Amino acid sequence: MFNCDSMRMSTVLECTFINQYLAEGNLIALTINGVAQQLHASSNVTELIVELNLTGKRIAIERNGEIVPRSLFDTTALQPNDKLEIVVAVGGG
Repeated sequence: MFNCDSMRMSTVLECTFINQYLAEGNLIALTINGVAQQLHASSNVTELIVELNLTGKRIAIERNGEIVPRSLFDTTALQPNDKLEIVVAVGGG
């Protein structure tokens, strides 16, 4: 369950809805770069990349302290309470 006080919810109803949705197994709670997020329970790393509009970018993803190889993005399912760190490479000179 989400702690509604720790989130910037626009209404108590919105927070209640998210908690109900989580309880029904439709969403999972994750931490991405230190920020609490919710994603669909069937999400994998590839779907996360699409949802975050990072498709085609050079990125590195760490899940619970372990680097996720790009070759495993499609098969790495996101689990409740995963802690992810996402780094986007920026080129320049």
